[in-house]
Amino acid sequence: MIGILGADIVFGNLIPKGYQPLALQDPDPFKMFGLDDEMVVLNERPWNIEAKAHLLNDKVTPNKAMFIRNNGLIPENIDAGTWTLRIDGESAKQEKTYTLAALKSKFQQYTYQLTLECGGNGRSEFDPPAKGNQWTVGAVSCATWTGIRLRDILEDAGIKDDAVYIGYHAADTHLSRDSNKEPISRGVPMAKALQDETLLAFQMNGAAIPLAHGHPLRLVVGGWPASVSGKWVNRISIRNKVHDGTKMTGTAYRVPCNTVAPGEKVNDEAMCIIESMPVKSLITYPKSGALLKQGKKLNIRGHAWAGELEVARMEYSIDFGATWKECPIEKPVNRLAWQHFSARIGFPKKGYYEVWARATDSQGVGQPMVLPGWNPKGYLNNACHRIAVKVV
Repeated sequence: MIGILGADIVFGNLIPKGYQPLALQDPDPFKMFGLDDEMVVLNERPWNIEAKAHLLNDKVTPNKAMFIRNNGLIPENIDAGTWTLRIDGESAKQEKTYTLAALKSKFQQYTYQLTLECGGNGRSEFDPPAKGNQWTVGAVSCATWTGIRLRDILEDAGIKDDAVYIGYHAADTHLSRDSNKEPISRGVPMAKALQDETLLAFQMNGAAIPLAHGHPLRLVVGGWPASVSGKWVNRISIRNKVHDGTKMTGTAYRVPCNTVAPGEKVNDEAMCIIESMPVKSLITYPKSGALLKQGKKLNIRGHAWAGELEVARMEYSIDFGATWKECPIEKPVNRLAWQHFSARIGFPKKGYYEVWARATDSQGVGQPMVLPGWNPKGYLNNACHRIAVKVV
């Protein structure tokens, strides 16, 4: 080891048996997680990694472009063969434990393409700045997930009439390595838990879920902040109250119940839990900074999504939002999947342009052109995505 490090290892005689010094460990997330080399690492303890917009051009997000959002340390030495899931809680008729093999064999399996977006996606644009990972636009994905409906397991265990919420618990480790602390333990109301598309998944894009995304079992709850889609899930509690696990209380994943001025302090009791994500869109082709010869038209592509709702209309602007032109948008392949749009754009003369994209949901709510209302945690930025274009 001294030869590799090129230096004497001070106190080397005290290194615990089997321990590998940090300098010899490979912290390269691109190798560890099989990521595209253009992914952006925001944090390594825990790992938080996002895509650039053009990496999300595929209709089904490939593993190499999936954002990674962790709150704790990824579990080690997972054995899918001995993995179990326990159902418990005040509103469970019985406590019941299932092996992974039993889950796969006893319950019908379903496959859905589901949109997952971090509640803090777009946080970097807020002013005044909000604390937390400074996500730009790439903390979103829409992979294909295969698993069993959470509803089927909950009903098999039995749900009492007073059930109002579920909460998940998982195998990841708190950053402090204190086994008495959970990095995150969130949940959703029973109505969301019982939707057809709320899955306990064991496959992503047709193969076993990669470790960074929750192998061997995770929740996938499309359309809501991705923090409710717990990874490495080994326990689900049926609650007779709003789940009060880690990052369910205080200001975590909450926004002011009423509009506040930028920078204003908001008391915990005036914060409301984020549920369905707002309407949003992303231009995935071309990259921002595209060059175009005068007289040529620009083909753009992208995706749009709207939480629990569908996107009903898609528009683009080349004059900073002064005027808008509608463009085609496809129907989702299933509920809670993102939708794809495209347009062929002409420009009147040489010069600098910005192409802005704006989606409107099925209830008539459209994206704000610029930053929406400020909130202390920098959540739910659904401002129009823009790319720069130069016509030469």
